[in-house]
Amino acid sequence: MSQMNRQWLLTARPTGMIGPEHFELVETPMPEPDLDEGEVLIKVLMLGFDPAMRGWVEDLPSYLPPVELGTPMRGSGVGQVIASHNEAMPVGTLVQGLTNWQEYCIGGGSSVMPMQPLPPGTAPGTALAAFGTTAFTAYFGLLDVGQPKQGETVLVSGAAGATGSFVAQIARIKGCKVIGIAGGPEKCQWLKDACHVDHAIDYKSENIDARLSEVCPEGIDVFFDNVGGATLETAIGHMREFGRIALCGGISGYNDTEPAAGPSNLMDLVKFRIRMQGFIVIDYMDRFPEAAAQLAQWIEAGELVWREDIQEGFENVPATLQRLFKGQNQGKQMLKLADPQP
Repeated sequence: MSQMNRQWLLTARPTGMIGPEHFELVETPMPEPDLDEGEVLIKVLMLGFDPAMRGWVEDLPSYLPPVELGTPMRGSGVGQVIASHNEAMPVGTLVQGLTNWQEYCIGGGSSVMPMQPLPPGTAPGTALAAFGTTAFTAYFGLLDVGQPKQGETVLVSGAAGATGSFVAQIARIKGCKVIGIAGGPEKCQWLKDACHVDHAIDYKSENIDARLSEVCPEGIDVFFDNVGGATLETAIGHMREFGRIALCGGISGYNDTEPAAGPSNLMDLVKFRIRMQGFIVIDYMDRFPEAAAQLAQWIEAGELVWREDIQEGFENVPATLQRLFKGQNQGKQMLKLADPQP
């Protein structure tokens, strides 16, 4: 084929804020449709962006190997099958998986890019926002790690984000009092009006410690943390005995040039028998169908809402990732490349 495949390659490991200067836009030949058994050729329609991607470019041991320099940046996406050697994914099928930052990719079969067909009628944005890893992270992180019980108080940092907003709503569905921390009056108002949290704290204009004393003087039973840093330290100071902290992320420090100091009150975990546990959503891959089914039921019942922040233009891919770390995104950050074809 003469058609070209544009890709964004990782060319430098960032120190500090990640940005377009760490990537290079290149054109390579489009993958040939001479597929092995089980493989499909995919045209990428939508890319998804998550804070975890900042960690993937670090040359450090982690739950996934670091993205190699000179290769397409790792990332999730939704695409449409344009050539197939897989009966389960015929031409025209919309699929979701690791597409990476490129316009075409090969998935399925023995490739390293597992792909899952989208449920019929599911739009690409909905797939990434409501049935992707951010939603599954919220589901398993809150219910399996946090283990909330009806009547308990749940605090969520980064509560207006793609993961945090689902955590807040699932906690509400489970009968908990929910407090969300977000940045700016617009995000806090959305949490109250759309997600129906009991209280929203604007960390940009309010003192989190004082507000927590005001809205939950009895303390916090479950803290779902997406932020880390000073927010984590403050939350530890308000945990009740036998409370649970689910460590999902620490976006406040992802772009720091020097490691930030850890919480100074870790002995509170001992004194109040608090359990603090980190988790990674890929540990629950075998249970993704369970989460998808339950999320679909809640969505059908009108219990879950979300926001889709969709940028456009393949040339804007690195800048779209940077939006996450500047607090510019409103909900699930995505970038549209093309529309599905009939």
